[in-house]
Amino acid sequence: MSVEVGQILEGTVSGITNFGAFVELGEGKTGMVHISEIADAYVKDINAYLKINDKVKVKVLSIDEKGKISLSVRQAAVVKKSTRPADVDWSKEFQDSKGGSFEEVLSKFMKDSEERLLDIKRNRESKRGGGRYSRGRG
Repeated sequence: MSVEVGQILEGTVSGITNFGAFVELGEGKTGMVHISEIADAYVKDINAYLKINDKVKVKVLSIDEKGKISLSVRQAAVVKKSTRPADVDWSKEFQDSKGGSFEEVLSKFMKDSEERLLDIKRNRESKRGGGRYSRGRG
């Protein structure tokens, strides 16, 4: 079995250290999963995620000139999604419960926002005393 970069393989955890785990891939080949490639979450203790003799799916990240194989459990678990965006009918997507179009919903939102801002501005001015000459001057 030839091991190639990008390949997803199943292996058996053969050793655990504080910096990663060693995985036997078969035919005498062993690779290493660095602690940062165990899971998406922060991994403080590898033993919380892997045990010796666990069967794991791994992705081959690299193979250096000495034949050392770098693996990832985290990347093997990621399901490849299509890079093409989904076709969305935006005219239906932006209909509110009353059947308004996006433009109508946006217009209502803008009107409501302007009214709220005016209310806030009036409220602030009334708390300040209403104006420049309201303190008995002039």
